[in-house]
Amino acid sequence: MSDLLVSIRHAKPSDAQALSDVFEAAWREAYRGIIPGVALERMLARRSARWWRSTVTRGRPLVVLDMGQGAVGYISYGRCRDRSLPAEGEIDEFYLLPEYQGVGLGRRLFQAVRNDLRDRGMGRVAVWALADNERACRFYEGMGGRRIARVEERIGGIPLAKVAFLFPEGRAH
Repeated sequence: MSDLLVSIRHAKPSDAQALSDVFEAAWREAYRGIIPGVALERMLARRSARWWRSTVTRGRPLVVLDMGQGAVGYISYGRCRDRSLPAEGEIDEFYLLPEYQGVGLGRRLFQAVRNDLRDRGMGRVAVWALADNERACRFYEGMGGRRIARVEERIGGIPLAKVAFLFPEGRAH
């Protein structure tokens, strides 16, 4: 019998290649058919391991889900940047490798980050998702998020709707 080591920890520069791989695989799975192909490829090309090494050492908190062999998911978060939203905290990015989705690991990572934000005095948390990313929208609603705003953003020359979800104060379970 083997034990599966699952940890949630702060990202390190040595996670850069794994973060790049997670970003690319998750974006291809989530946004193919939503974000125009050329625009999607440009976005993916910008997030090389070099970009991630730099990001890990500066800026907002970045935590990874590590399955004992490196990062298979991550969340970037911090103070809410959109002053029009009634939230103190914000989850900027949340991605898992597709093969780790749907088994409860994302839920654990999300709850850990919400609890960290609450512990830092940011009880109400906002998350933006593309409206056409139905899987993400279902996940956020299932985690207790309530749709509070909708905006359009041009990506690859076409307008795409984004939805903001608000998570109320309190400890995530």
